[in-house]
Amino acid sequence: MRFPSLARLLAVALFTLLSSLPAHAEPKSFRVCWSIFAGWMPWGYAADQGIVKKWADKYGIQIQVEEVPDYVNSIERYAAGEFAACSMTNMDALTIPAAAGVDSTALIIGDFSDGADGLLLRGKDLKLRDLKGKTVLLVENSVSHYLLSRALDWALLKESDVTILGASDKDIVQRFLAGEGDAVITWNPLLSSIRQQAEVSQVFSSRHIPGEIIDLTVINSQVLAENPELGKALTGAWFETQRLMGLRNPTGDAARARMAAAAGTTAEDFDLQLKTLRSFYAPRYALRFASAAKLPDLMQQVVDFADAHKLLGDAGEGLDHLGIRFDDGSVLGDSTRVMLRFDNTYMRQAAEGAL
Repeated sequence: MRFPSLARLLAVALFTLLSSLPAHAEPKSFRVCWSIFAGWMPWGYAADQGIVKKWADKYGIQIQVEEVPDYVNSIERYAAGEFAACSMTNMDALTIPAAAGVDSTALIIGDFSDGADGLLLRGKDLKLRDLKGKTVLLVENSVSHYLLSRALDWALLKESDVTILGASDKDIVQRFLAGEGDAVITWNPLLSSIRQQAEVSQVFSSRHIPGEIIDLTVINSQVLAENPELGKALTGAWFETQRLMGLRNPTGDAARARMAAAAGTTAEDFDLQLKTLRSFYAPRYALRFASAAKLPDLMQQVVDFADAHKLLGDAGEGLDHLGIRFDDGSVLGDSTRVMLRFDNTYMRQAAEGAL
């Protein structure tokens, strides 16, 4: 008679033990956003083709990749905490999240603009000097505004020599084609679309200022510190997709054709757009650029523009209360309040095959 009682006691004990164990935890989930641009199309492709999921599964997490139609709005939503990471340029990383006090890390350097951002004047056979007195349609305080500033430097003009007409990237093409503005500054594929549909002269582009407009995937620094597996998964997915995009064979052609379709253009035009980028198809190339001694000088150019336009504070204090840290530990500005970090850790792991 003792054995049934013992079995019942063991069953009760086992039930009690199992009941006390924590329920199976759901994997951590993160949201990442991007907007339409030739250099950021790999994010949409990587999500659609399961590459992001493969890398997320490897690290036991979930990653939701979302396209946001309005570029500036995507960064604002990232800065507000809606997304863990977002695609943006180096200037916008400084003037939106960092300037707002959101500590952010440049996780991945995907490319730099080498003609993907351009200044178009309405009409044929015009030169940069013809910019004087013109009305320029652009997204204010964005990288397009920065390009205008650099173009004016080249033309020995001042910003007061032109009139700026603000637009969003969602409506800038339609507005220019409808007759607004004597000039327009934007990026691909919008730039390419305007050139195909209007009689214009391209008088300046990012090719004149190589390396100054850098396309990044930026991540919240605290999120990265608490979840290094997210940094590994994103970096792994990115460079796997970059490798595919760079292949000059049927596999690469098919990948680029899918990205072109998602961007609303042809495969031929998309390949032309890619030629206006200095893309880093392998992590070692991205790492080499990120480690270059000139990166602080390039960022100082951006700081000077941002400060002149009161994008780092109304008092024009520059980096008095804001710091930019580079991978070697050097800091531009306030080392006690670093809000933008260039950290090569994950690109280095990718280059070493350690992800």
